[in-house]
Amino acid sequence: MPREEFFPEIITDLPQADVPLAGVRAYLFQGEDKQLVFMTFAEDVDVPEHAHAAQWGAVLHGELELTVNGETNTYRPGDTYFIPAGAAHSARIKGGTSVQDLFDQVDRYRPK
Repeated sequence: MPREEFFPEIITDLPQADVPLAGVRAYLFQGEDKQLVFMTFAEDVDVPEHAHAAQWGAVLHGELELTVNGETNTYRPGDTYFIPAGAAHSARIKGGTSVQDLFDQVDRYRPK
């Protein structure tokens, strides 16, 4: 069982991001033209299909299943993924999973 907070204080001191998914805790590092978001999922989450600017991510703990343009892959700790700009994608994320995602978009998420 993962500890209650996966990320260390250097990350939890960042502003929380307003991510509209149940059971998600997210921390936002705001760049000039990109965002880096650290997320922990307390419960299983299904992310509906959507599209946005390019996204690169890495699984730090747990497991997620990502479907990009109809192709599904499973990612575990140490695995990275890339979603091209405008690509339709969805995900199934297991509870206890932690990821970091870099968005090529300055306003993907807003601080809470």
